[in-house]
Amino acid sequence: PIALGTASGVVKRVAPAEWPARPDVEVIALKPGDTGVGAAVSEESDELVFVTSDAQLLRFSSASVRPQGRSAGGMAGVKLGSGARVVFFGVVRPGEETVVATVAVDSTTLAGTDAGSAKVSDLSEFPAKGRATGGVRAQRFLKGEDQISLAWAGPAPARALGPDGSLRTLPEGGAKRDASGVALDAPIG
Repeated sequence: PIALGTASGVVKRVAPAEWPARPDVEVIALKPGDTGVGAAVSEESDELVFVTSDAQLLRFSSASVRPQGRSAGGMAGVKLGSGARVVFFGVVRPGEETVVATVAVDSTTLAGTDAGSAKVSDLSEFPAKGRATGGVRAQRFLKGEDQISLAWAGPAPARALGPDGSLRTLPEGGAKRDASGVALDAPIG
């Protein structure tokens, strides 16, 4: 099945048998104002990961999301705080060395002008919780930071690019789950 996550915290798994033989197909009924954030193949043994703009990370078993038909709207994936949105949704495989990279910025600055701070942690630092809960803090904000602008969870090592496509250096991995980030020299795109 394919797992999907939305900006409002909805999660859905769609069984492959639901795919019709045509090039365009709707796979989730989105509520007005909601958008897709991520999608990936998801086996029962995998984990689903959400990271929110208010620095919460939630990981839970893919098996806790039963596959639905294409026209279904999904179910609660992560409980969002007031004004928060999902900035990352993905699938991680058991047994891989998996890391989480987050970038915190000041939401009042023009996008791409605030380099912010970044942190790379092992996913094992974040306890698994149940679906539809709020998760745990993924990064402590430094003075002047109030949101996670970018996040990613996947196989180590984490890599980043600037808005111009140039390689950017991320901090060394191994940070504690609720630590603050390290100031970046240039924005990550």
